[in-house]
Amino acid sequence: MSNSNLYTRKAIIQADIAMKIPAISFFILFSFLLFVSSGCVKEETPKKVSLTKKTVDKVEEIEYPPQDTIWFGFDLRVGPKEDVRSYIPLLKYLESATGMRFRIKFSEKYEDTVEDLGKGVTHFAAVGVLSYIIGEAKYGIKYLVNGVNKEGDTTYHSIIFTAPKSSIPNLKDLKGKCFAFGAKMSTQGHLIPRKMLEEEGITLNDLGKYFYTSSHLDTVKSVLNGECDAGGIQDVLAKKLQSEGKIKILKISEPYPGSLIAYNNSVDSKTVEAVRAALLAFEPMGKHKDMLVDWDKTEMPMGFTKVNELELEKVKTLAIRYGLLTK
Repeated sequence: MSNSNLYTRKAIIQADIAMKIPAISFFILFSFLLFVSSGCVKEETPKKVSLTKKTVDKVEEIEYPPQDTIWFGFDLRVGPKEDVRSYIPLLKYLESATGMRFRIKFSEKYEDTVEDLGKGVTHFAAVGVLSYIIGEAKYGIKYLVNGVNKEGDTTYHSIIFTAPKSSIPNLKDLKGKCFAFGAKMSTQGHLIPRKMLEEEGITLNDLGKYFYTSSHLDTVKSVLNGECDAGGIQDVLAKKLQSEGKIKILKISEPYPGSLIAYNNSVDSKTVEAVRAALLAFEPMGKHKDMLVDWDKTEMPMGFTKVNELELEKVKTLAIRYGLLTK
């Protein structure tokens, strides 16, 4: 078994033990574990078991993470399997760059990611700006670095889309239709698409129906399965799916500040600065490219840079307008 697969397998097992996630999430992660480890498991000959034999084989002990482990969370973007595959190599890089021990803490909901970070269950997390703003107001979390997109800046876009053969030509025609938002705390999946609809004179009351999903991929599925007429998702996934002929893009939003890495305010300054320095030195398109998995599909394909706090105000204003944040 390769070191990479072993690292992936141990990280998911340890995260699974600590999290006690719902059964459905456990099933997803367990399926992924079987997938990544299947190539290094040898076929064994079935052994005969005696029901009268009193002795038993020694049970292998579970390896629990040491107390000094640094836990890293993330907002669910595409799906558990895909997101974990992308983040584990990043944590392996951070271990090498800082000498510290990192492990993933999976959360099924955006709200749980922020709560875990705010209460110190996790120490660092990759979150959208809306999640960060809410976490800052409620728990005092702090920002570390901003993600850099393929164009080399710190912004991203939301995209409203329909099924490829949909007869809906533009946003104005969504009045009275069903719309699928992402998670309620998602910047790209909820906040920005909601503003885009309002710019076309469509409020929530003007929609025939609307609901929230748990991830961008789930939003796509709800539209392609015919549950809704249109939906709002992140730009990286939308452009990929359109290039494959799987969706039709109706409109792209103006730029908004992209995802960032935040941290719990109780993390000591030495750890914070070590992680910040490592992330700023991260070169996903350069010398660190070969160790990564699908990092180009994330919202931080070019790595990280310093946060422009003034840009965060754009999202904060929308959060207040839609009742997601109080003044």
